[in-house]
Amino acid sequence: MSATLAPAELHARPADSTLVVDVRAPGEFAAGHVPGAINVPAEHLDDLLPDLRAAAEHRHIVVVCAAGQRSAAACAKLADAGVEAVGLAGGTQAWSADGLPVHTVDRPGRSVWAMDRQVRFAAGSLVLLGLALGRRAPKVRLLAAGVASGLVYSGVSNTCGMAVMLGKLPFNRPEPGALDSARAALRA
Repeated sequence: MSATLAPAELHARPADSTLVVDVRAPGEFAAGHVPGAINVPAEHLDDLLPDLRAAAEHRHIVVVCAAGQRSAAACAKLADAGVEAVGLAGGTQAWSADGLPVHTVDRPGRSVWAMDRQVRFAAGSLVLLGLALGRRAPKVRLLAAGVASGLVYSGVSNTCGMAVMLGKLPFNRPEPGALDSARAALRA
């Protein structure tokens, strides 16, 4: 398990010595993030690794996600690459619960749900579909069993294949140029 900071500890740190990297999907980031955070979705950490390494030479890196699981995985990945980083204990959920300020980004169109909500909705829908259609075609119940097995594996392994798949949907991917903006912010 990687080291973590409590939300109050991060809030008390000087902004010029700390770099907050939010590893959630862009839609989640837009819905609410720690002020001053840079959005680098977890699946793009490797793309920005040289910039993160250079930034870590001048500032402390704090990695943030919704609740702490994705940031812990990102901290481990960064540690394997020789980049020192700590996570925010409890993620943006704990940050908000402590009454600390949250910034949002206006995005035209529909707002995007948090990834855990997307997973719950997709898994629940697939299970209900499998059970409903299973009344006419019993083999379709295997869909419900497959999703249930995936959820159990997700709980045991602390990974989520469904979140990885949902993260590839267009509304969960960075907009064109977003990674260039993140790279420029890391170099600042």
